[in-house]
Amino acid sequence: MGNLAEVLAEPIVPFAVLLLVILTVPILFERFKLPGLIGLLVAGVLLGPYGLKILSTELPMMKLLSDIGLLYLMFVAGLEVDIKQFKRRKNRSMGFGFLTFAFPLSAGILVGRLFGWDWNASILIGSLLASHTLLAYPIISRLGVVNNEAVVVTIGATIFTDIGSLLVLAVCIAVHAGDFSITNLIALILALAIYTAVVLFGFDWLGRLFFNKIGKEEGNQFLFVLLVVFLASLGAQLIGVEKIIGAFLAGLAVNEVVGEGAVKEKVVFVGSVLFIPIFFVDLGLLIDLQGFLKSILSFAFPATIVFALLGSKFLAAFLTKLIYKYTNQEMLTMWSLSIPQVGATLAAALVGYKAQLINEEVLNSVIVLLLVTATLGPIITSRVAVGLPTSSAEPHTEPDFEVGETLSLDQTFTVVVPVYNPSTERHLIEMAALFAKGHSGQIIPLVITVPHGSNMDIPELETALKKGELLLEKAKELATTLQVSCQSLLRIDDSISQGIVRAAREQKANLIVMGWGRRRGFQARLFGNLIDGVLWDTHCPVAVSRLLIEPQQIQRVLVPVENLGEETVRLLKFAEALGNSGLSIKILHLCDRSTSEKGMIWIQSQLAKLTEEKTAKNAARIEIEVRRGQDIVRQILTASESADLVVLRATRYRTAAGLAVSDITNQLLDRLNCSVVMLGEPPHLREFY
Repeated sequence: MGNLAEVLAEPIVPFAVLLLVILTVPILFERFKLPGLIGLLVAGVLLGPYGLKILSTELPMMKLLSDIGLLYLMFVAGLEVDIKQFKRRKNRSMGFGFLTFAFPLSAGILVGRLFGWDWNASILIGSLLASHTLLAYPIISRLGVVNNEAVVVTIGATIFTDIGSLLVLAVCIAVHAGDFSITNLIALILALAIYTAVVLFGFDWLGRLFFNKIGKEEGNQFLFVLLVVFLASLGAQLIGVEKIIGAFLAGLAVNEVVGEGAVKEKVVFVGSVLFIPIFFVDLGLLIDLQGFLKSILSFAFPATIVFALLGSKFLAAFLTKLIYKYTNQEMLTMWSLSIPQVGATLAAALVGYKAQLINEEVLNSVIVLLLVTATLGPIITSRVAVGLPTSSAEPHTEPDFEVGETLSLDQTFTVVVPVYNPSTERHLIEMAALFAKGHSGQIIPLVITVPHGSNMDIPELETALKKGELLLEKAKELATTLQVSCQSLLRIDDSISQGIVRAAREQKANLIVMGWGRRRGFQARLFGNLIDGVLWDTHCPVAVSRLLIEPQQIQRVLVPVENLGEETVRLLKFAEALGNSGLSIKILHLCDRSTSEKGMIWIQSQLAKLTEEKTAKNAARIEIEVRRGQDIVRQILTASESADLVVLRATRYRTAAGLAVSDITNQLLDRLNCSVVMLGEPPHLREFY
């Protein structure tokens, strides 16, 4: 037993407990349709000093990991701000941003004064209400209304509200620390202005320089991004403000440099599966359950905070509607999008609590505010954003299916087919041939050989080259049988994925057709796989297929769609491009159970409009079905029983304030019993993941 006691005293034990909690608790809570975030908070309460006393906020390991999680939370908040949307309607975004910042700030100050707080603490309470988190972005993206001007303005306003609330926090903490004077306040504001400019412009410039000239490898880019986060945080502390301000500004600074690429996914993934969940567990450790229940049951303060937020955000949206002549529906959408309080609010509240500027009652009320608004906002958005017009937004050019290189008069439609497995080669060539013949194009079977080391004169390389030549000979024979033009390509490269990307770019490919990769899930997300490497760096769409029958035998195609925008158009065009004159395509859209009959009719009409205006005029029969349903995976699996092929969109790991959300595509891939093709698009064609 002595050995057991020694083992339990090891610092690694609390870390193992944290990993177990992060791995299991969110899954259990999501099974009961509860957010995983609540599960992490509950786990912290149960394991903390007010519960089983297994974990403590005083542990050095806990302090370090929680601090990193807090910084990561704010960094991700800055990284996921859509700078392009802000630039599209900069003036109106700043106008709404000012209103949806100023009114909640004033309302929070009033609430603080009514409940006996001094001016400084009241201003901090007001700043907690001033920001907002775009939790409902996936909903408006799914409804295809992202380009509505009111939505664009609300997205852009996030920058103004988040920066404003964090700057107010910095001033309040500085005043609370003592030695306050007008001179010191002016000096602090001046230092903040200089520091903000240095971070936003300096790190942006440095990032572009590093990524373009030095950081060619993803690992180096990943380390650079992490270094930026911590340098910016340390810089904030040097001028006397909270480090979370530096982390948020760092996210904004490298936002456009990182873009929607593999580096961003890895940065967000590491935070969302490890550091940010640890931060929420640590937050739970601070909660005294008896005190929390007492705060809620006292009702007055948390209820007043919630109503002050809802009322002030509504007033801001209403005035914006009057100023910019928006409709009532657009006003309600702006209001619902600006309600949720998660990232910046929670981080600022924790900083204020640790600085003893606010007490446990306010922290508990902020947690209640988080739970209420994170639930209420998306629900309202899902109801009021249905049917939102997009004509007021700037026109958005929808690329054709043959994206990547624009076809010139002398350019041939080209499909690149990497082949490496003799057992799947035939089906891949057949599918590539269908697309090429439909566009009077050509296929390029491709074999990539990666030598071990720099020595090119080794037996292993010769063997690999001969194997590749045999694969290409077989591909040529198949192409001749299928009556499609074919040019084979054998390439030596230092990376299979980069070899495919480079060859596709050199050949001006319009499409890459690949076989199925085996590695998915945690390992693939952390280390990446062949498909990831191709998808993130290629210039054209990638069709990843698992075919159980020959492509020519495909008659019934199921296309589950989530968004009512260009993604759906491209999926449908892809299905139509299979070229079978007797093809039957079923479009399946699953909406929330709360969707009204009127909403379902609107969705049906939007899908019908898309299929009529945007798709090819061939003989494919198209059926549209809109269903209500909670279990999306089960509904798609049921519908797939009568299909030969399911066409899916390659959706990525989504986050909401840095917390991972389950990936429906991954669940389907493991359970579908028919052929599957997953259409992946390079980052410049996607607006959201």
